[in-house]
Amino acid sequence: MANNAFFWQLARYYACYTMGFILLLLSLAILESEGFPRVWIGYLFIFSTIVVYAGIGVISRTSDVSEYYVAGRRVPALFNGMATAADWISAASFISLAGGLYLYGFDGLAYVMGWTGGYCLVALLIAPYLRKFGQYTIPDFLAARYTGRYSGNLVRSAAAFATIIVSFIYVVAQIYGVGLITSRFTGVNFSVGIFLGLASILVCSFLGGMRAITWTQIAQYIIMLIAFLIPVVWLSIKHTDIPVPQIAYGSAQSKLSEREKALVVDPKEQEVRAVFKRRADEYDAKLKGLPKSWEEGRLAAQRHVDDLKSSNASLIEIKAAARAFANYPANPEEARRKWTEAKAANLALSEPVVAHTTPFPGKDEIASDIKRDNFLALALCLMMGTAAFPHILVRFYATPSVSETRSSVFWALLFILLIYTTIPALAVLVKYDIYTSLVGTDFSRLPSWVSYWANIDKLQPLVTITDINMDGIVQLAEIFIDGDMVVLATPEIAGLPYVISGLIAAGGLAAALSTADGLLLAISNALSHDTYYKVINPSASSQKRVTISKLLLLVVALVAAYAASTKPGNILSMVGTAFSLAASILFPALVLGVFWKRANQQGAIAGMFAGLVVCTYYMIKTHPALGGSAGGQWFNIAPISAGIFGVPAGFLAIIVVSLLTSAPAKRSDALVDHIRTP
Repeated sequence: MANNAFFWQLARYYACYTMGFILLLLSLAILESEGFPRVWIGYLFIFSTIVVYAGIGVISRTSDVSEYYVAGRRVPALFNGMATAADWISAASFISLAGGLYLYGFDGLAYVMGWTGGYCLVALLIAPYLRKFGQYTIPDFLAARYTGRYSGNLVRSAAAFATIIVSFIYVVAQIYGVGLITSRFTGVNFSVGIFLGLASILVCSFLGGMRAITWTQIAQYIIMLIAFLIPVVWLSIKHTDIPVPQIAYGSAQSKLSEREKALVVDPKEQEVRAVFKRRADEYDAKLKGLPKSWEEGRLAAQRHVDDLKSSNASLIEIKAAARAFANYPANPEEARRKWTEAKAANLALSEPVVAHTTPFPGKDEIASDIKRDNFLALALCLMMGTAAFPHILVRFYATPSVSETRSSVFWALLFILLIYTTIPALAVLVKYDIYTSLVGTDFSRLPSWVSYWANIDKLQPLVTITDINMDGIVQLAEIFIDGDMVVLATPEIAGLPYVISGLIAAGGLAAALSTADGLLLAISNALSHDTYYKVINPSASSQKRVTISKLLLLVVALVAAYAASTKPGNILSMVGTAFSLAASILFPALVLGVFWKRANQQGAIAGMFAGLVVCTYYMIKTHPALGGSAGGQWFNIAPISAGIFGVPAGFLAIIVVSLLTSAPAKRSDALVDHIRTP
């Protein structure tokens, strides 16, 4: 009865909150129509939502261990599902997923299938059993399940290490998204924007732990849903006269396909792509001529700078030539790497337009098969990574019972699908808008959003349009758009009121903040609860444990913010890396810990170590940014899907080592029987 009353109390609170947000949206729309400055609309959207999140964090502050770690285990299934969805719909989903579908078409669906399919694994294999176990963290479960001849702290420390590594990589991507949004809509420097967003993250997670994060994430999900649906519905009506994006998707896709066919045979497009093909051939000739070609190019670049200076050329020309000389490869090895990348990029741009719906596009059957294998590998890695990611799994400790946990997974999947089934429609609608409105535009009449987004980051512009064939008209092959800006720029691309841009920013910020909160809490708990309390100082008081967790959370947040400010990579690639590692290290130990009684402590340690080593080795061997090369790939699998090798290695190591060593203690069998009893 008390739970039922609490449910309806929460329903009333969040209904009032939703109405208040809608009124804010309408008020700002009216202000815009009356000439209110756009920049202030962006400020109001960003800061009003941050103030609300901070207010919830302050109201929910606590030092109680159960409240701080698991929200008192009293969150109703529907609301825990909403909070889980917010925790899950990160910056990668909200900002980058539609951009990935825009850039890669059918191949981008691997992310949608992987992340949603992962929740089926969570519901079937892990979540109910973790709730029945009823502790605080994933290392808690693994340490209790894998007892044996060595101290349980060995398994706990390994699991805590895995939690810290995968969560840190993931949280850097979220904070990067925060910086992207705040810099775009407030005009501050990217690095400053990161630390502004960090303040909001810390107010929630620092003061109230899981309790504050849960109530904040529910509020954030409501904003995300409104922010994502309104512009997509608007675009659906604009292009198809159908207000339901999921239904409009088919009609928009048909229109896009017709436009793609026209662009394939367009003479101007072919002209631009021929230029890129010539450039690729030039790089190929340079590569064949190494090291002589490198030396000749360096002397030519130096001579060009000297000639410009001696001929009294303009300062702009001299600076450009000097910059080109400074960026010239330092040695033949660097030249080989850079020129190989440039050749590949130009070859890709020289290819004709690939239809959005083409599955596994490739120049021949072998290339298509490689695309297919990578699609399946990525989807599987994301599924298993989802089922093993600590910040998601600990959410299911927060429900009152096992049955509520199962219901919570259902609600989480439903709330995720409300947005995930809309993302493909958004990608197609934006793509059609650009293919029809921007392509064919005179360079002297480029829309204002192009220059705005290009100037946000001048070193690595999010959008560039270059007149390759010098005809003064924009061709598709001359447009470069970063996938991370597609959703944020959608309102401007579609010509919607600026208030919708502010709404999108609020939604993207909510997505990044909600996930960052959960990830930072998972990291700080792995350090304070699983390392400090369980290993270093078991006699620590509950007050001291919570205080240590808060201090560590602050330190981790600052380190992650600094890492994000260095722009280590695009959001989707960082997220994919984190999921491959989570799947490789934790998934085998979690699944076999529930379903195979013979799995023992030595096997679990060997499995986590084997998964980590194989996954990390493959990434280093094959990822160019880590010094590897595509030539080192196994079965042509991309490094983002390294988990496809790490997971089998983990399972195999656990099984083999467990069978070669003594069976686990009876209390381990008893724990498995307990958690598997309905």
